[in-house]
Amino acid sequence: MIYYLVGLLDKHSYKAVEKIQKYLSDKFDLYTDLPVLHITLEVIKDPNINSLLPVLEQIIKKYNKFYINIDGAICFNPPYKSVNLKVEKNDYIMDLIIDINSTLKNNKFTVRENVDDWDLHISLANPYFAKRDWSEEDFSNACIIAHENNFQKTGQITKIELWKPVNDKDSMVVQSFDLYSEA
Repeated sequence: MIYYLVGLLDKHSYKAVEKIQKYLSDKFDLYTDLPVLHITLEVIKDPNINSLLPVLEQIIKKYNKFYINIDGAICFNPPYKSVNLKVEKNDYIMDLIIDINSTLKNNKFTVRENVDDWDLHISLANPYFAKRDWSEEDFSNACIIAHENNFQKTGQITKIELWKPVNDKDSMVVQSFDLYSEA
């Protein structure tokens, strides 16, 4: 099974982004329950969870809450049909991602080969966990709407979680790691 290590937005930023997600979901009749908004930091294939959690805890405890800049939309064409908000790469988030990736590789976990190829984003709408598969036309129109919206926001990442790939908030979270403010 593939697991996802994700960064979660603070409540204020989350509500602002959720408005766009809800609008797209309603307009294109996508979700009964909106998926949780997040930034994927790493993808981990078939880990031994008991071995993984202490390694993640050691990495994450070195990091504090941090800010991200959301700068417009980015769409991933079929087969993904994913409409997203683009997150700018800054030194802090990239240091965190590189640290996670290299430490997990050094501990024999299967992770992405190259973190530089990853477009940081917050997924707003895609066919995963949707009530229906959306058409090419719907995807194209949603992409246009997201680009025209030109959403710009600074948000804060306050928590990192390890998730199973299910759209059930009660069973998807394997472990949650709070990030703290600098002293």
